[in-house]
Parts: sequence; structure tokens; C-alpha cells
Amino acid sequence: MTQPTSETDFQIIQAKGTAVVQLPPRLIVLEAVAFKQTFQQLLQDTSVPEKIIFDFSQTTFIDSSGVGALVSNLKHARQEGIPLLLRGVTPPVKAVLSLTGLDQVLTFEPVKDATATAKVSETLLPTTHPSVRSPIKRWLDILGAIVGLVLTGIAFVPIVIAIKLDSPGPIFFSQTRLGWMGKPFQIWKFRSMCVDAEALKDTIDNQADGKVFKNENDPRITKVGSFLRKTSLDELPQFWNVLKGEMSLVGTRPPTPNEVDIYEVPEWQRLDVKPGMTGEWQVNGRSSIREFEDIIKLDLRYQQNWSLLHDLKLILKTILVVFNKKSGAV
Repeated sequence: MTQPTSETDFQIIQAKGTAVVQLPPRLIVLEAVAFKQTFQQLLQDTSVPEKIIFDFSQTTFIDSSGVGALVSNLKHARQEGIPLLLRGVTPPVKAVLSLTGLDQVLTFEPVKDATATAKVSETLLPTTHPSVRSPIKRWLDILGAIVGLVLTGIAFVPIVIAIKLDSPGPIFFSQTRLGWMGKPFQIWKFRSMCVDAEALKDTIDNQADGKVFKNENDPRITKVGSFLRKTSLDELPQFWNVLKGEMSLVGTRPPTPNEVDIYEVPEWQRLDVKPGMTGEWQVNGRSSIREFEDIIKLDLRYQQNWSLLHDLKLILKTILVVFNKKSGAV
């Protein structure tokens, strides 16, 4: 048994092949990093536990970093074949697990109180960043989404005709992305690639021999798709994602599940806000910023500098960038 000396030191009780890890009241970035390190140390001990229990009975706040640490620990437990159970999960934590779908893959210790298994309210979800609870930002999103969908309706017919004449296949392309706190959602775009783009990816990667194609040189992109991307018209359907509340007009770049799979715990912080149709990355030279670390820095910078005025400035910059693209595409 070890006694905790701070929020980043975890009490661990071991008995009869079972290790019980006591989680702190708040599981945010520093605590989350320590949580992952504590778990790794358990797996490296000379006497690895036969079963590990995470006791959440004192935890009332968890952000995306905490979710990331929990996901990482779950993966390592499965790799080692060690059963992992959650004990005493409080309603706020359970609300987060339900939001992200982790309640379907994690194992919970049986409870005697039947009310503890009742469906939790979304009002219990944490305020991981001021922007996620800003009513003005949400109304701005709704207004912008409505205007954007009207513009999408006007442009819909000519875009659809152009896509169909250029390449057979569906009009829209959807892909799973991870939103706030890692919640999966389907992002929508006008299709800009050939229908077998995903199947061709491995072949192209092998032929490229390590070379990374820029968008304009990717052979999977159709002629119309190239124009749609240069003018950002392919992203118009995302106004629907904004209206539904899955995205915001301004935020961080929405990552794919494969991308998040390789995140270290601190990098999960970028999921503390809703992903946006635009943001720091899009207005600061998205085509020239390709290093993963630089994208992370821009997303975290957006969170640090966030204000409604900053959002409006980024929207204005985005409009100017899009018009410059259109001028260059004509």
C-alpha cells in the first residue's frame, strides 16, 4: 500500500492478486499523465496483479486528458491479458464515459444500488473549456450554420452536376472523426476523390516510397474535387455538423480515430473544445503546416487565446482566405 503525497501520487492497495488504484477528485492533464505512469509501473512490477481496479468513487471531474489516459490503460491491460474493472464511478464521470461510448467497452464492478446504473444526464458533463458552455458561441454557431446551409442549397445543384459528370459515385463523403472529449461523429463533405480512394491508398503509399503527396498531387483526387478543395466548397456540408452541435464554426481540427490512437496523454487536451470548420490551422497556412506537433501547438494556442472576439477574427480571416483561394482557382 502506498500513501499519496499529492494529486499526482495515487494510493494503491494490493491484496490477493488484485490492485486497487484510487483516482483523485480531478483527473486532468497532470493527474492523467501520472495515472498512465502509475498503471505502467504496476505492469512492470515483479509481481504483476491478476486483476486491476480503478476506484473512481472520489472523482467528480474528468477532461479529455483523463479519457486519454483511461483509453491508454485499457489498451495495455488488454495486451497483457489483465482484467480491468471500474469501481464507484460517479455520475459526472459516467456521463463522460457514456458520451464517448467507453461505457460500452469498459467493465464496471457490480453495484448493489440499482439507481447507480440509471442513465445519467448530459447536464453532468464537465466544462472542460469556457467555449463549450458559452451560449453566445452556440447561438453564433446556429446562425452561421443556417446561413451556411442556405448557401450550400444554392450551390448544391451545380456542385452535384459537376461531381456526377466528372466521376461516378456518391455525392457526399462521410468519415468518422472524434469531437469534444473524443465523442465519435460522422463528418460530411462533398466527395472530392474517386470512389475507391481508400482502397488505392495503400497502393499509392507503396509507389510513393515514403513520399508524401500534397493534395494537388494526390492521384485519387478528381478534377472537380481539386477545385472543390482549393475553394473549400467541399466542406460546405459540415454546416450540418455545426447545426447538430457536433462541430463549431471555429475550433480545433477534428482528428480521425487512427490519429487519436497514437496520441500521448497531453495531446488529448485538444479535444477539450469542439472541433471547428475553421481555426488557427486553417488560417495560418494549412497546406504548409504538416508537422503533427505544429498542428497540436496551433490547436492548444486556440484554446489559450479563445474569446468570442477571437472567434469572429478567425471567421473573418477564413472568409478572406477562401476568397483568395477562389481568385487563384479561376
